[in-house]
Amino acid sequence: MITGQSKIMGVIGWPVEYSLSPVMHNAAFSYLGMDCAYIPLPVQPQMLEAAVRGIAAMGMLGANVTVPYKEQVIKYLDEVHPDAQKVGAVNTIVVAPGGRLTGYNTDAEGFCAALLRHQFDAGGKKAMVLGAGGAARAIIHALLKSGCHDIMIGARKGEKAVSFAETFSALGNIKGFDWNSSEFKSAYKNAGIIINTTPVGMDGISDKALPVVWSDVPDTAFAADIVYSPPMTAFLGQAKMRGCRGMNGLSMLVEQGALSFELWLGKEPPREIMYEVLLQKL
Repeated sequence: MITGQSKIMGVIGWPVEYSLSPVMHNAAFSYLGMDCAYIPLPVQPQMLEAAVRGIAAMGMLGANVTVPYKEQVIKYLDEVHPDAQKVGAVNTIVVAPGGRLTGYNTDAEGFCAALLRHQFDAGGKKAMVLGAGGAARAIIHALLKSGCHDIMIGARKGEKAVSFAETFSALGNIKGFDWNSSEFKSAYKNAGIIINTTPVGMDGISDKALPVVWSDVPDTAFAADIVYSPPMTAFLGQAKMRGCRGMNGLSMLVEQGALSFELWLGKEPPREIMYEVLLQKL
């Protein structure tokens, strides 16, 4: 039961009713016997600033930020952690004493942790990233942090991929292409990891548009999909048929959430409980 003594956290988004974060965090609180609650906070675009300011005003410990606000929310914060500045997005807000709001990004580190959980080391490998949006930005920072500096970015619109890749050009051999181009497709034969950062394959969205040439992909390559519903997308199913190991977006969801949990409460969360409850939910 939520009381006046309960510590409150939540997730800001629009829409937000489909978020699994409340399920995950509340299961963790229950397991640890903590007087905490995590609630969904649907915020219409014109009310974003008021909602962010209200986090501190209502005595909350903080909040997660999901689509479409991860970039927009930055201008309403008092401070942004350097990692979040590099990514250009915030997914976790922490309320400091005095109501000061600090923004963090746990997506990149969460992806790194997810790879380690699946016993895959991206260091020194060639990465192929499908998509050039906000999720791709966090993934690329994660790859760089893992020691992967040879990255090809493919998108439906080649010019978008090229301009996107240019923002990382000083950090490694990072190039952008139309994902249907012969140059991009020919690189699959040397891929060490292939990552879908788009919503393609999500429930209700056909994933026939992903142009992966699986017949050319080495069976030693690792396939990662940020989509977690359904748990087995066609992208991952084809990777499995090729003999490749892989992971869906559930691992990243749990790991980034666990890092947020630690920022708010200074305590290690029960990751296995978080995984278990999400698997049951899905």
